[in-house]
Amino acid sequence: MTITRTDIAAPAVAATALTKTYGAGSTRVEALRGVDVAFERGRFTAIMGPSGSGKSTLMHCLAGLDSADSGSILIGGTEITSLTDDQLTRLRRDKVGFVFQAFNLVPTLTAEQNILLPLQLAGRKHDAAWLATVVETLGLGGRLAHKPHELSGGQQQRVAVARALLTRPDVVFGDEPTGNLDTRTGAEVLSLLRSSSREMGQTIIMVTHDPAAASYADEVLLMRDGELVGALADPTPESVTAALAGLGA
Repeated sequence: MTITRTDIAAPAVAATALTKTYGAGSTRVEALRGVDVAFERGRFTAIMGPSGSGKSTLMHCLAGLDSADSGSILIGGTEITSLTDDQLTRLRRDKVGFVFQAFNLVPTLTAEQNILLPLQLAGRKHDAAWLATVVETLGLGGRLAHKPHELSGGQQQRVAVARALLTRPDVVFGDEPTGNLDTRTGAEVLSLLRSSSREMGQTIIMVTHDPAAASYADEVLLMRDGELVGALADPTPESVTAALAGLGA
């Protein structure tokens, strides 16, 4: 099934005829079966499906963290499937942000130093005005001098979100970004992701198993057996739960 969106501007991320297989013989698994998908700029999309549906594999391939067997992937207009490892590293650094379940902060650095680290590693200067905007939007103004162990889980994830947004990437990928947070804190982080999409124009693609988390997105894409099988606009926890039940999740 092809999920497409019409937009004058080129999509932030797009894939065509994407396939990925693991194993061989009796253990062979088709993780992706000819997936076609495009993600509009400035939209927040959640990808959901039963365990083994291919949602994490799709995200990892789209982000250049895993290689597809065949097909095409574009990030910000750049075809990534033919890039070398060094070129992929530079593309991920410049065009892609990540927010994982584990916060992945360096414990010896302050919050501000963690936010700035990717740019410093790339030898690039940061935009002070943009940093101030991101810090203010995420409510981190009074926490920049604190180290991770001095921050709550929610504050640590806000730092991770700020780090992902600082380079103004074409896309931010979220892999169960609230999986280690309590319900209230997770809702705060999801609200921040949604506001970064709606107010900053950030494109966000999130894999989650949680219908409540998915309800913060503009749209939910549904996967089963390595294929995209449907989409929900303006999702609610109830509509997502019902859709997943229909997939056997």
